[in-house]
Amino acid sequence: MTTAQAHPNIALVKYWGKQDSPGNLPAAQNLSITLAGLTTTTRVSEADDDGIWLNDKPTEDAKISRWLARLRGTFDIPPLHITSHNDFPTSAGLASSASGFAALITAINAHCQLGLNAEMCSEWARMGSASAARSLFGGFVALVPPLWQAVPLAMSAHWPLEVVVAVTSNEAKTVSSGAGMERSRLTSPFYKTWLRDAATDFAQASQAIAAKDFGALATVAESSCLKMHSVMLTSQPSLSYWTPASIACMDGVRSLREEGQDVFFTVDAGPQIKAVCLPSSADAVAAALAATPGVLQIIRSTLGEGARVIG
Repeated sequence: MTTAQAHPNIALVKYWGKQDSPGNLPAAQNLSITLAGLTTTTRVSEADDDGIWLNDKPTEDAKISRWLARLRGTFDIPPLHITSHNDFPTSAGLASSASGFAALITAINAHCQLGLNAEMCSEWARMGSASAARSLFGGFVALVPPLWQAVPLAMSAHWPLEVVVAVTSNEAKTVSSGAGMERSRLTSPFYKTWLRDAATDFAQASQAIAAKDFGALATVAESSCLKMHSVMLTSQPSLSYWTPASIACMDGVRSLREEGQDVFFTVDAGPQIKAVCLPSSADAVAAALAATPGVLQIIRSTLGEGARVIG
């Protein structure tokens, strides 16, 4: 039996859409931070047949089954009993698939003695969920061509940002990220423009992180987020993952910034708001978001480490 843990990551420069080629490759380079305050714990052991349990319930997960079949096309892997638990809402816009596949390949790699290094684990995690590639590493992480393996940009100690997550719904989203991306790729009139701007956004964010320029990072990260959601909203049928509380939280973050707090928001394919801030502003941000009508829970997090075996 082998147990691994991984943390979800939150993209500051987004991708939304996949390449029309094998390998589950993002359509654009992207950049994220790994969150210490949310954790997936995955345990694998040998069994007579494959079995998957998620959050204490048996599940038939076609994505995991396809991924295991692909892994077995390269490696000799016996039937496995897999149990995975998230200490945060699942399939609700908090990157549970990212931490899930990162923890799973880390556990299987150790248990089955595959001999993969972190970069190769990142590649296999990406085949399950593209953003999972980034959860193999901690701190600030990029996912870039030509190999599309995650690349660490800076450790969390380089710039110890904090993240305040405002949970506005615990419900699983009705349109998965994969289905939503394909809808946008095929139908949004803004999709090509979105791809065109991605390289510039990535370069600006990378420079801001290197220089620890919070204002510059805030500008590009919020812009990337809102451009992605503009692509979603202009898809046919339209995609909107926000709740009224999501919008209220975004307005609240803007108000906090006008009051002098160092904070910006980002939102993925879900209703949860992630407010990224300097430590000096974290208490004020958490208090303001907690007081926002419709916010169900506040999760505070520092930047975390990558996927690892814990037992």
